[in-house]
This record gives sequence, C-alpha cells and structure tokens, in this order.
Amino acid sequence: MKFIDETVISVKAGNGGDGCLSFRREKYIPFGGPDGGDGGNGGSVIAVARDGLNTLADFRNQNEFRASNGERGGGKNKKGKAGDNLIIELPVGSVIYDDESGNEVCDLDSDGQNIELAKGGDFGLGNTRFKSSTNRAPRKITKGTKGEIKKYRIVLKVLADVGLVGLPNVGKSSILAAISMAKPKIADYEFTTLHPNLGVVLMNEYEKFVVADIPGLIKGASSGSGLGIQFLKHISRTKLLLHVIDITNNNTNKIVNDIAVIETELKNYDDKLYNMNRWYVFNKTDLFEEKDLISLKNSIVKNYDSNVYFTSTVNKKGLDEMCSDVWDHLRDIYND
Repeated sequence: MKFIDETVISVKAGNGGDGCLSFRREKYIPFGGPDGGDGGNGGSVIAVARDGLNTLADFRNQNEFRASNGERGGGKNKKGKAGDNLIIELPVGSVIYDDESGNEVCDLDSDGQNIELAKGGDFGLGNTRFKSSTNRAPRKITKGTKGEIKKYRIVLKVLADVGLVGLPNVGKSSILAAISMAKPKIADYEFTTLHPNLGVVLMNEYEKFVVADIPGLIKGASSGSGLGIQFLKHISRTKLLLHVIDITNNNTNKIVNDIAVIETELKNYDDKLYNMNRWYVFNKTDLFEEKDLISLKNSIVKNYDSNVYFTSTVNKKGLDEMCSDVWDHLRDIYND
C-alpha cells in the first residue's frame, strides 16, 4: 500500500427536508384542518479516528464526500426521514486543518475520537406548525436549510514515543528491526526507507514503547532536498529523538560534521523539534578492532554531554542498554 500522509477533502452535509403543505381529507370531515408534517434533518459528515489505519491512501481516488439529504414531510403529519450521517474513518494521529484559513480544527489522537466536519441542514416546518386560533387553515411552510460545505486539509502525524533521525544509510532501519518487531526494508544504498516505519519495543509483558524511523535527511532537507523533510512532522509528537550516526569512516571531524548537518536541518525545520531531547547513537561498531573503537569512543564522548551509545545491529551490542535507558526516560515523562 502506498504511504500517503497528507490530503485535501471537500465535504457536503445533507440539506434539511422541506415541510409539507397538506390538509386532512376524510369523508364526513369537510374541514379537517392542516396535517402537513415536518421534513427530516440533513445528514452530517463526521470524521472518526480508527486504530489499524496507517495511511491516507484511501483518499487517492475519492476526496469529495456527501451526506444524504433529509426527506420532505408528508400528509397526515408524517415527518420526513432524516438523512444518514456520513462517517469518514481516519488513522489515529490525523490532524485536521481548515483549508482556507489554515487553522487547526482537531487532532484525532485517540481511537474512536470524532468530530463533525459539516453539519446537516435543519428540517423545514409543515403547515400544521402554523395553525392557530386565528388561522385554522395555514398555507405556510418553511424549507429545510442547506447543509454545510467545507474543505479540509488532513495531515497524518504518526504516534510514536521515540524518533530515529540521521543521514541516509546510517543504520536506522537496522536498529528498528533489531530492537522491535518491525520488518523495514534494509539495503546497502541510500534512501532505502521511503516512508515512516513504526516498531513496538517490548521491554516486558506489560511495558512497551513505539519507535518511528523516517527517511534519511540530507543537507538542505529543510528546504525540500531529499525525502526526509516530507516526514519530519511524523516525529513532532515524539518525546525523544535518537540521532543515529555511522562511524565506520573512523574520522571524528567527519562524524561531528554529519551530526551538525542533521542538527541544522532540524533547527531550520522547527525550533521545537531541534530543542527536543536528543541522544546520540554511534552505530556499526562491529566493523572496528577493539583498540580502535576505544580510541574513537574517547575522542567522541568528550564532545557531547547528552546520552551517548555505541551500537551494532550485527552483534546487538549497546542496544539493550539504549532501550533500557529510553524506557526509563519515557516512564519518568509519562509519570509526571
């Protein structure tokens, strides 16, 4: 299934049904009086968040949605049938914006959460409503009102506790596969990851956290280069960023420069994202002799006062410690 994380939809609620103009007509009752019923309300358009949905791909071929109209009232005081509401199911994590103003309307961040996108029109009144002591045969009715017409932009921001960021081909997908049940595509070339992947890390039978892996960032990503800029919004909800760095070049200056590239792009994209808690994961340590690795560690660690980890997805070194610290950090946040 193609991953689509943004779409624009138009919605039209149903019109209310008109009231009925009718008079009672029965044998031996020459002046039966008015018996026109009210119309039915128009159906509304409602968005509902559903677990299990993870893309907006269903909107590729349909972006206009209409609820049904209410029916006209009938004689014998019969009320018209109300129009059916139209339910639009969206993935949990969908944020709805008014397309014209750009204002946020709703953040659907929990399963079953819903919002009315367009209200159905109100029913019209039948002539029975206008009967009075001075007007025994009213010929007045009202028409149903029009349903609302709205246009919305929907942006999917996946729900994850931790986000993996870094340059292309640094091993983010391999780390995700090693610590979680996810099965992302892994290959020895850049931009293997073309859309966000989510993985659930099980600490024990009752405790777990969700990690999001987004496509690699490159210099200029915040201005549109590469793929990652399209997906930075997916880590905006996370509580912690793990910055993955490939250290196989064994060059401290190159490593520091690679880190600076990512930090610059995060800052240019969103200060809030840049200021988020960020830990450093120096990956692919299995390619080093122990003495060379010790020397490299000593030259790297002194540059950073944040949490630093040296990991390998081949021999799993460093990953358990990292996950344990991540869980402790998240637990402290959620327990506050």
